[in-house]
Amino acid sequence: MTFGICLFIVLMQFLWKYIQDMVGKGLELSVFAELFFYAALNLVSLALPLAILLASLMTFGNLGENLELLATKAAGVPLLKTMRPLIIFICMVSIGAFFFQNNAIPVINVKFSTLLRSVKNKSPELIIPEGAFYNGIDNFNIYVKSKDKETGTLFDVMIYDTSQGFNNMRVIVCDSAKVKDSKNKDILLFNLYSGQQFANATQDMKVSGQSSYIPYTRENFREKKIVIPFDANFNRIDESFMEGSQVTKGISELAHSIDSISVVVDSMNMLDREITRSIFLSDFNTDTSPNSNNKATEQQKEQANIQAVNFDSLLSTFDHNKRMQVYNEAAAQAQIRRDDLMYRAMPKDISKKSLRQHYTEFHRKFTLSFACLVFFFIGAPLGAIIRKGGLGMPVVISVVLFIVYYIIDNVGYKMARDGVWVAWAGVWLSSFVLFPLGVFLTYKANNDSALFNPDAYRKFAIKVLGHKKADKILHFGNKITTTFVKVFKRKRKKAGN
Repeated sequence: MTFGICLFIVLMQFLWKYIQDMVGKGLELSVFAELFFYAALNLVSLALPLAILLASLMTFGNLGENLELLATKAAGVPLLKTMRPLIIFICMVSIGAFFFQNNAIPVINVKFSTLLRSVKNKSPELIIPEGAFYNGIDNFNIYVKSKDKETGTLFDVMIYDTSQGFNNMRVIVCDSAKVKDSKNKDILLFNLYSGQQFANATQDMKVSGQSSYIPYTRENFREKKIVIPFDANFNRIDESFMEGSQVTKGISELAHSIDSISVVVDSMNMLDREITRSIFLSDFNTDTSPNSNNKATEQQKEQANIQAVNFDSLLSTFDHNKRMQVYNEAAAQAQIRRDDLMYRAMPKDISKKSLRQHYTEFHRKFTLSFACLVFFFIGAPLGAIIRKGGLGMPVVISVVLFIVYYIIDNVGYKMARDGVWVAWAGVWLSSFVLFPLGVFLTYKANNDSALFNPDAYRKFAIKVLGHKKADKILHFGNKITTTFVKVFKRKRKKAGN
């Protein structure tokens, strides 16, 4: 039940996100059903941990509220032993989630991404409004003052055609018009009646004493037909455009791609080091003859005898023009080297980005299974501690915890994707943060710790602050709570009257 509720919630979030890309395109119900089916499967990784958290909270909250956990503890059965069947069940769910994430999600991603992009690229239905310009057709703007809904006739029509460029724009004005679709739904046929057409000429004209101007042609017509390309069909994009993407691969394919991309990046780094060494660290000795070693030795001896040169004093001996020439040549050489290095760095940056994405997707194959375990060990002991079942308090707590998990997970994923952190640290950040909380709550619930007992916090405050300060703080807190309760009851009584 909780899984169905959570999946419905995240599916509605998907609908509100992409509703503008779906409305007004005349798609069939079968296309929407297929899209929502793939979207639901794609969102399982988001809904399953939340469902496990909510279900475990409700289950153990009901057991605690009905004193069934108290009865089992009184019979000598600890909480972990009571949780053992559900732990086994959650482990099975986690294993199934791993295989789903590894084997099914790559296929689902291909189907879902191609179908969603096909829906986005679908042209909207031709619904020309009255009294406003319609720009739903590429390179055309159409204005209709009024229209007859029974016959489909358009009145006082203006058509701006910029398909040949803005300088060769064509404007058509007519009293009435009718629109028809072709059988293949790839063009629109406009029948125009009693109007004029204005179009710019293709060449400039010059008149003596005046600057050049662009003339236009005017055509009067009683009836005219124009054809406008407008593809109203739903065309599915070929799934091959997703080939090579990291979201379409399983663990074995991701590992193979990571090895291949790593080899490419390493070869690029070695090539960059060799080029940098040849440019900046060469001794300008390009002689490869047999006597090159002797020449190199002589050059080293000559360089050893050369004293250090003060370049500032050397430049000061030049006149201003010569000095500016040296500066300009040095700046030009530096700019050439910089552009060359940046040009060589572009393919390496693309390969490094792809490598990070593959590493990130590789680790995400395991995070769903681990998140299911973590949320169970948070929800089950927390439900046993708060002892509240139903859809009230458990829903509030689970939503708050899941929002925290979702924010941390997104932050870590973006850090890993952008290369700020290493891939494993960013992807596993949310699990590392919530795992200690699950261990802490399980320990407290198994030892019957008074985690939400006010008396326990009062004793701790007395132990730390002393009797006087603790009583003063607790008295002030009780006074605020009593005042709040009185005001709430008074307002509730007025609302009831």
